[in-house]
Amino acid sequence: MPKRKEPQGTKLIYTFKSDVLFKMLFVKHRNLLKRLVAVLLNIPLASIKEFHVKNTEMPPEEVSKKFCRLDINMIVDGKQINLEIQIADEGNYPERIMFHWARLFSTALQSGNDYVKLPKTICISILGFVQFDCAEVHSEFAPMEITRHEILSDKQRYHFFELPKLPDVDKIDFTNEKELWLALFNAETEEELEKLTKGGAIMEQAIAAYRSTTADEEFRYLDQLREKRLHDEAQALYNAGLKGEKRGEKRGEKRADKRWQGVVAKKDSTISEQAKIIAALQAKLGEIQ
Repeated sequence: MPKRKEPQGTKLIYTFKSDVLFKMLFVKHRNLLKRLVAVLLNIPLASIKEFHVKNTEMPPEEVSKKFCRLDINMIVDGKQINLEIQIADEGNYPERIMFHWARLFSTALQSGNDYVKLPKTICISILGFVQFDCAEVHSEFAPMEITRHEILSDKQRYHFFELPKLPDVDKIDFTNEKELWLALFNAETEEELEKLTKGGAIMEQAIAAYRSTTADEEFRYLDQLREKRLHDEAQALYNAGLKGEKRGEKRGEKRADKRWQGVVAKKDSTISEQAKIIAALQAKLGEIQ
């Protein structure tokens, strides 16, 4: 797996790893979103007839909510497709995405319809951390019989794209559009964006959309709310950790005290028993004499 160097140059104030930017840009520029989904899922763009984004809104009160998910939920030719970018490794991502898939899948069945009417539901996750112990950037999962490798159902799919496994921008294949998109999400400097414009018209459009979105006052306001909420969450978790440590220290001290008292009690008990035995032996010797 190629190791990505620390990018040198003018740092971007905002990157595509911002979920606020990610959602706002692609909801506003549906042509780019459609192209991205087609590329990530290897679907011919011209074959897509139905394309509808279900959750276009980002109300400020939602953005500032605790554990708010800024994903993009779509209907593409009858399939449910969910797209999100997740940067922080919280240690539970597979379980979290399976739970989200289950909720999407179960709520798609209209009252009175047969289960066969449930749509194929696909979750696409762009990750800012390494989730799987392999060299491949892209991993696809489906429920499968473990010995025959027979697919249980084609209606459950997960696609993961791990950004840390990408090579430096200079080393990507500029003829591979999937690599170009992922490198764009991974870009952290102005110089990297400049290099990616060599990827053709679609990269130029995406970077132009990035610049117009990041200049938007609504985006900056929502991004500030999101950053504040993330900071507050981090601070709350840190404080909870400190309190937990203090409680743990107190519990540890109490347990240590109890254990020591037990040891002392046991020791005292043993000495007392030994004294009784010695006294009994001495008495017996006295009788014999």
